[in-house]
Amino acid sequence: MARTVRGANLLITGAAGGMGRMYAERAVAEGAASVVLWDRAASALARTADEVGQQARGRTRVRSYVVDVAEPGGIAKAAHKVRREVGDPDVLINNAGIVRGNRYFWESHAGDDVRPTMLVNALAPMYVAHEFLPAMIRSGRAARIVNIGSAAGTLANPRMAVYAASKAALNGWSDSLRLELRQAGHHHVAVTTVTPSYIATGMFRGARGPLLAPILEPEYVVDRVWRSMLDGRALVELPRSVRLSRALRGLLPTRVFDRVVGQGFGVYRSMEGFRGRD
Repeated sequence: MARTVRGANLLITGAAGGMGRMYAERAVAEGAASVVLWDRAASALARTADEVGQQARGRTRVRSYVVDVAEPGGIAKAAHKVRREVGDPDVLINNAGIVRGNRYFWESHAGDDVRPTMLVNALAPMYVAHEFLPAMIRSGRAARIVNIGSAAGTLANPRMAVYAASKAALNGWSDSLRLELRQAGHHHVAVTTVTPSYIATGMFRGARGPLLAPILEPEYVVDRVWRSMLDGRALVELPRSVRLSRALRGLLPTRVFDRVVGQGFGVYRSMEGFRGRD
């Protein structure tokens, strides 16, 4: 893909605010042909679409659709509308996500935590990609899929068991999809898996960054993800200590890792003050 998304069609989930909005603004600034915004928060989505549309000044078509990605049927209906009204995207950013935490697994209500977390974080990206990937393959044009996973999917952490499970599923599917596309010869479609630590978007309000893994600024993350997406890079680990922790997990005996990294670095205590968004 070129060094910008000029002339490309993008679709971003979880786009009513935060990093989803930042991706949309980046696309508009680079002259994308269209930017499609999906979110379930109708009023916030309408406001974002209006403001991003004003920034586009007619150069980029900005469309928004109220979609709850926890509903596979809703994804299919919205995808049909996008294909009919805008066209298939060249770039798909699976950004939508939720977190429920700061309780031990057995203290949580399964209906409140397990199902919605797995639906939004793990299954929705698969359903969304399944809607648009065939057209990406057929087009022969450079295409990109970005899946926002989490470092929690690579390293176990107390008080976020279901979230960690959902992101482990996403991480595994995303990189497997990358390999499948390569094996099938569809080299024009690249998949980027992103595994950041805590980001200061409000989603993890109250969480504490472990040693060597400070809370990340969203602007920094968006810039790194964007440039990696254009390059077709397979994996983005932020900060670099995420890669170190993953390496140590493979090298050290479990008891030693738990004591040195989990307890010593503060990873296993990082969610004790978690409150999330109001």
